[in-house]
Amino acid sequence: MGRTFSLLALTAGVLFAANAAGAQAPAHAYVGAKGCAMCHKTEKQGSQLAIWEKSQHSKAYATLTTQAANDIAKAKGITTPAAEAPACLKCHAIVGDAKADVKDGVQCESCHGAGADYKAMGVMKVKADAIAKGMMAFPDKAAIEAMCKNCHNEQSPTAKPFNFEEKWAKIEHKKPAA
Repeated sequence: MGRTFSLLALTAGVLFAANAAGAQAPAHAYVGAKGCAMCHKTEKQGSQLAIWEKSQHSKAYATLTTQAANDIAKAKGITTPAAEAPACLKCHAIVGDAKADVKDGVQCESCHGAGADYKAMGVMKVKADAIAKGMMAFPDKAAIEAMCKNCHNEQSPTAKPFNFEEKWAKIEHKKPAA
């Protein structure tokens, strides 16, 4: 009988998955935005790197280094600078992994899962193999929106109404049809 895994949480950049019995799945290692960039920068791949670099996601950590972010954190009772606070970092960066530079903010693996086990070209060519090795894939826009709302929600101290369709149009990064 096979095990069914489900996403429980994406917190502080660490992906936690558990089977129906509640056992934690092994953690995957990160490769960082530079590791993903090697293959995802070309037109053939939809210039996905350039789309990310132009997005606010790539600057998400930088926003935590501002005085405004520190003021917001202080108002919320956080006693450390925003750029060091787990409550802030969980949505603004991948932390605790040398390969995923915190300064890269919300990067590929923030949404798609740590990529060391699925980054190989032979694995990536077969989507089911990549998923089996830890890649998060989204079956439809509703699943993408649900992932986005892990951070874009009313728990954010600077929450604004989240218009998924408008935001997705800015960051959509499909691979063009061959």
